[in-house]
Amino acid sequence: MKHLETLSNHPAVEPGNEEIIFLRISEMESEDPIEIPINGELDLHTFRPNEIGELVPDYLEACREKNIFTVRIIHGKGTGALRKGVHAVIDQLPYVLSHRTAPEWNGGWGATMVQLEPK
Repeated sequence: MKHLETLSNHPAVEPGNEEIIFLRISEMESEDPIEIPINGELDLHTFRPNEIGELVPDYLEACREKNIFTVRIIHGKGTGALRKGVHAVIDQLPYVLSHRTAPEWNGGWGATMVQLEPK
């Protein structure tokens, strides 16, 4: 997981929160890295379909490291291209136990709930 980084020495991390882990996306086209908190919710609205192939597996692995085994991936409703891409990626991951459309109150078909196997 080349994008995983612990920010325990980062000046913005408050004492007591040293275990906060972020994904730092630095190989994307953006000049500034994007930090994504590992909290069980991945919002892909700012990403293109060709960027999710590494991001989604890295994020799910980071969640497993943090003992987060239920993850909501927000891909939006749109044309369905991002949703299909997400499903194609997670269908290939051996530690994904199942995935389903999120309940209506939690994003409906604009989000996917993923159940992960504990490490």
